[in-house]
Amino acid sequence: MSAANAVIAEDERILRTELREKLAELWPELTISAEAADGIAATRALDTYEPDILFLDIEMPGMTGLEVARQASGRCHVVFVTAYDKYAVSAFEQGAVDYVMKPFSIARLAETVSRLKARLRTKPADLDGILKALASKLEGSREYLRWVTASQGDNVFLITVDEVCYFQADSKYTMVMTPAAEALIRRPIKDLEAELDPAIFWRIHRGTLVNVNEIARINRDFRGHLHVCLKHRKETLAVSEPYVHLFRQM
Repeated sequence: MSAANAVIAEDERILRTELREKLAELWPELTISAEAADGIAATRALDTYEPDILFLDIEMPGMTGLEVARQASGRCHVVFVTAYDKYAVSAFEQGAVDYVMKPFSIARLAETVSRLKARLRTKPADLDGILKALASKLEGSREYLRWVTASQGDNVFLITVDEVCYFQADSKYTMVMTPAAEALIRRPIKDLEAELDPAIFWRIHRGTLVNVNEIARINRDFRGHLHVCLKHRKETLAVSEPYVHLFRQM
């Protein structure tokens, strides 16, 4: 089989690197012609490199993954990269080459590589039907963040939102607090809040979002101010007046 080339379109740098490294391990003959951090760059890479395969994140800035996939339809084999299982399964069942879930599993990616090698002998699929179904699902439901990318010194970690005790604003960035560690997210807390499930993460102060599943109890100090005590961290979190109503039933 002649060598194949691919483009990776994923807005998270750490995930692009991880995917490239795992593909190099599983498929050394595959050439990664380009990486794209947004939809516009992905479309340009399609035109410039004419890849055999496009690893494409469904949700990206600039142009969405679905918009990029319309440009790729019939031109190359598309592997959807997604954190949202129901979208990926729907696409796969309707004839997309394959999908991979974030964070990446080496075993699952090995299956994808095997399927891709077989599909390279065939013409790339027309994705119109798949994209309509995916667009309908995206419009009909709201999905929230399942994990965040955070740094601690020179190290970068993927932290699932279930692990988070609370988020704390830190200038223009955000600190993420887990039971055992603290790390920095290079995004303002306001932007992060818009992508978190409001039923799970409550704003209790201008700069604090707490995971309600991590609340152990509520204390009231001698001034009458509320403080949240956590299950897995020692510090308490102040509740400002506009958010006291959240705890009236507790």
